[in-house]
Amino acid sequence: VSDAENWFCECPKLYSGKLCQFATCDENPCGNGATCFPKSRQDAVCLCPYGRSGILCSDGINISQPSFSGTDAFGYTSFLAYSTIPNIAFYYEFRLKFQLANHHSALQDNLIFFTGQKGQGLNGDDFLVLGLRDGRVVYSYNLGSGTATIISKPLDLTLNIHVIHLGRYLQKGWLKVDDQKNKTVTSPGRLVGLNVFSDFYLGGYREYTPELLPKGSRFKNGFQGCIFDVQVRTSMDQEFRSPGTPEGHPNSGRSVGQCKDSPCSLIKCRNGGKCIEGGSTVYCDCLTGWKGAFCTETVSVCEPEHDPPHLCKQGGTCVPLPNGYVCHCPLGTTGTYCEQG
Repeated sequence: VSDAENWFCECPKLYSGKLCQFATCDENPCGNGATCFPKSRQDAVCLCPYGRSGILCSDGINISQPSFSGTDAFGYTSFLAYSTIPNIAFYYEFRLKFQLANHHSALQDNLIFFTGQKGQGLNGDDFLVLGLRDGRVVYSYNLGSGTATIISKPLDLTLNIHVIHLGRYLQKGWLKVDDQKNKTVTSPGRLVGLNVFSDFYLGGYREYTPELLPKGSRFKNGFQGCIFDVQVRTSMDQEFRSPGTPEGHPNSGRSVGQCKDSPCSLIKCRNGGKCIEGGSTVYCDCLTGWKGAFCTETVSVCEPEHDPPHLCKQGGTCVPLPNGYVCHCPLGTTGTYCEQG
């Protein structure tokens, strides 16, 4: 379209900018460093960073008991990342509590926490990992000369809150879950120190590239439920303290909510749309024919989302009319739908 020198493109809904060069997430509607994900060709979902919630992640939330939602529909996990835990090489002890979102989540392959060497994904990479597999707690570590693993008895799913206490001194590790008996293991090989460089991840990984994680440390999904009162000490005569610098503060996170809070309680999706929440991230999943943050806008007959799609062929431009549409045909084509040469 031009008026004298001022020409511009009329863009399809997904795009904006003079040359229609911006896609849904390029002109990021999300605030506060959220991850923008194109839910459809017109609508974005904002995956909220730590401490933020709402459709555009504009609301602040206080998190004392983080809740994690596992892996979302877009393939992202919710997680918290704390600074690397110092002086962890020869001795550590962790305590934490967790609450499962549901019984099914205990049977999945879910990460509780991880710290380690990331980048090669080799057998000899040092790591420390805790997770859930088949209803049991799994604790593994590798000091560089082989993996040691302790697997608890099946969790008693009638318990609302589970308590884990675990530790390691040189090669010898131990795990205590709820009121189960303490179990021990000794790592193979000759190495005695744990050398880790990554952040301390809680509930999920920032980016999930299994090949980059050390072998033996890989859990398929993020945790589903709440993890709280995480504490660590790296010598017998130390007090337990929360991870993070300053203490208790994560460096980053995504889609982490406050336990028992529901962001959907604050949002009304219209026209049959369904509210979907994952931790602090929330959006409306609209029925066919509707779009927009709250499913209040109709999908025009010419838009790519419209069902059924328009029939303009061979580069014909669909132009909506009050009832129906008409195809504007490019040079060299004709017919109702530009179907004839």
